[in-house]
Amino acid sequence: MAKHSAPRRGSLAVRPRGRHGTLNARVRTWPSIKSDEPKLLGFMAFKVGSINVLTVDNREKSSTFGKPIFNHSTVVSCAPITIVGVRSYQSSVDGLKVFSEVYAKKLSKEILRKQKLNSNTDANIKKIQDNIELITKVSAIVSVPPKQAGLSQIKPYLFEIGVGGGSIDTQFEYLINQLGSTISATDIFQSGMLVDVLGITKGKGWQGPVKRFGIKKKQHKSRKTVREVGTVGAWSPQNIMYTVPRAGQMGFHQRTEFNKKVLLIANEEQQSVNPDGGFLHFGIIPGDYMILKGSLPGPVKRPVIVRYPVRSKSTAKLDTPKILQLSTKKGDFS
Repeated sequence: MAKHSAPRRGSLAVRPRGRHGTLNARVRTWPSIKSDEPKLLGFMAFKVGSINVLTVDNREKSSTFGKPIFNHSTVVSCAPITIVGVRSYQSSVDGLKVFSEVYAKKLSKEILRKQKLNSNTDANIKKIQDNIELITKVSAIVSVPPKQAGLSQIKPYLFEIGVGGGSIDTQFEYLINQLGSTISATDIFQSGMLVDVLGITKGKGWQGPVKRFGIKKKQHKSRKTVREVGTVGAWSPQNIMYTVPRAGQMGFHQRTEFNKKVLLIANEEQQSVNPDGGFLHFGIIPGDYMILKGSLPGPVKRPVIVRYPVRSKSTAKLDTPKILQLSTKKGDFS
């Protein structure tokens, strides 16, 4: 009789499977772009729901080239972000460390209610300019108002966005000139480009190894349990390896979707995307929105961070998709 052999069940690539600390994702890497002018490399949006988009296939080597195809897509609401501060970093033996921060002189009461910020704007600007040769990285601190995206939440999100293009001097001058101003999604992205999306997945709570790792259930006459692994390891050494599927937290993890295509960036005045009565569990999108091809992590209303791609092909050309129809009501494509 042949020896039974099967691949292990459950991925070891995303460990530890613990709960994320916040609702918004943490961006550890910002890509470098080729541009003479400084640009923000990311944006925060809020997941709205799914939609089907009928487009013309523009992939030249595809068997459906030039023909209409369906695209299961996700709509995200994009409220304008406000640049409230600039953070500068310097290199050290322990990596990058914060050198100084500059914040706008006039901030909304919602931002000040969330966090107290340093008000010595002019002094901190002069400090960074006098030591610009020590600065190795600058980034923007932005505020995102969920209320303007269609949510009932008033407290804004504060997070950091990387800056690419140009030199450190031009990046710092660009952010200082933009302090207190608002930036929309169309100022950063455009239709047809590829983006990365970072988000927190839907939480499932404490789950067993059958649901968490997909292990096979034992027979119904097995000793003690059916929905556990047959063995957790050898008698010696007296410890359980991390590779053994065990019960624990499932979901509410940070995940990244690479190279999602932007099908459309618009607002309700240019092209309506709201179905009759609004999106399920979300409502009406009041302003700008973005349609991304494919699915995104997390439930409805959860914030996601859209950034420039870190794995995109440099030879990929920007093709603006030709949209034929959006499914705003049931039975549009029947």
